[in-house]
Amino acid sequence: MKKLLIYLGIVVILFGGLYIVNQQSNKPSGADSKDYPYNPYGVAVSKLNPETVKQLNDPNYQNVILPADLDKRLKNKESFFQYFYASTCPHCKVTTPVLVPMEKELGLDVKQFNLEEFKEGWQKYNIQFTPTLVYYKDGVEAGRIEGGVPEGGSSSGNTPDMFKAFFQKYKG
Repeated sequence: MKKLLIYLGIVVILFGGLYIVNQQSNKPSGADSKDYPYNPYGVAVSKLNPETVKQLNDPNYQNVILPADLDKRLKNKESFFQYFYASTCPHCKVTTPVLVPMEKELGLDVKQFNLEEFKEGWQKYNIQFTPTLVYYKDGVEAGRIEGGVPEGGSSSGNTPDMFKAFFQKYKG
């Protein structure tokens, strides 16, 4: 009888240890939700692309829109600017810090759609390149700029002035 209790005790301890190890492995490594107060994606931080996680606390990526909200704006025939980017896109990482201050200066509220997290957006919104800035007039696309600001002052690509002119053209 004493041996049976010892074996039973060992089994209970082993199962308890397995439970604790399993709970620890389900936690995102080095990333706790309290570390990212702004997570608009509706999923655990551990399920996001690592590049998206890096942007959660970046002030240039604090105006994200979800697909359902974008679809609602289009269905309601709203007029607005929409910025499509991918968190893994090197051109977006150069362009976004140029556009966000410009948007604030012009008093615009430009929502950001992360194509890395919502891949269906590529086809659904006819996006060929990132970044892409689109102006929708009454829910219908009226204009777009594809591509970003070149890194290091290269002559190919869009300039900040081109983006500013695009914003001013449709700002109203």
